[in-house]
Amino acid sequence: MEALIFDVKRFAVHDGPGLRTTIFFKGCPLSCLWCHNPESQSFNIEVCKAERKVGDRTTFYDKEMGYFSSVESLMDIIRKDSLYFEESGGGVTFSGGEPMMQIDFLLAVLMKCKEADIHTAVDTSGFASWDSFQKIMPYTDLFLFDIKHIDSEKHRLLTGVDNSVILDNLSKITNFGKKVWIRIPAIPTCNTDDNSISNIIHFIAQLKSDAISQINILPFHKLANHKYSNLGLQNCLTGINEPTSDEIQAIKQKFEILRIPILTKG
Repeated sequence: MEALIFDVKRFAVHDGPGLRTTIFFKGCPLSCLWCHNPESQSFNIEVCKAERKVGDRTTFYDKEMGYFSSVESLMDIIRKDSLYFEESGGGVTFSGGEPMMQIDFLLAVLMKCKEADIHTAVDTSGFASWDSFQKIMPYTDLFLFDIKHIDSEKHRLLTGVDNSVILDNLSKITNFGKKVWIRIPAIPTCNTDDNSISNIIHFIAQLKSDAISQINILPFHKLANHKYSNLGLQNCLTGINEPTSDEIQAIKQKFEILRIPILTKG
C-alpha cells in the first residue's frame, strides 16, 4: 500500500503538542483561495520551477512535487524521531492537502503509530465522510480541525465546497469526546469581519467544550506567492494585505469569551 506524499517536516512545533514529525499528504478536495501549500491540491505528481543558489549564481530546474511512499517507509522516518517525541510530549501529525482522502493508508499508518505508542494528530479540513472519521478515531489522539467560514455559500466561494459536512463532522467528533484543536485561518476580506467572526464564535460555543483544548488563529501570509508562479497557477489574493498584529490581537480578544486557550501562529 502506498500514499502520495509531498513533504515531511521534522521538528515541527505548531502542528500539535511537543516536537512533531508532520507528514504532508498530496491531494485536497478544497481549493482555498489563500492556500499556503498550492502544491498540495492536485492528486497527481506535478513539476514546478525551482531555483538553486550557489554563491552569487542562481540556476533554475524542474522539480517533481510529490512521491509515493509505503507505510513502512514513513514509519522508518517517524521512528527516528521517537526520542524527541518522548522528551517533548510530541508525536506525528498527518496533514496535507487532505490526509482523509487517502483513508486506507492513513488508517494503516495510524495503527502502526499506536502500536509503537506514538502520539497521533490528524490535521483536516473536515471534508470527508463520517465513515472515514469513524475508522481512524480509535487511533487518533488529536484532531486539528479547520473552520474557515460558517456561511455555506461564502464557504463554497472561498474554498470550492459546501461546509455542511465539515461542520457536522466537527460536531460529531466533539460529541465523541475526541480532543480537538480548532484552527481558524484569518484572511482579510474573506472571514475577518465582525459578522464572520461572531458566527464562528457562536458555532464553537454550541460544541462540547471539554473536547476543545485549544483554538489556533492562523494569520494569512504571502510566503507562498512564489509557489503559485512556479506551478503556473493563478494567485487570487495578490492584492490582499497580511493582517497586522493589532488586527490579530483584536480577533483573539473576541474569541476569549469562549474561555478556551487561544494561540496565534505567524
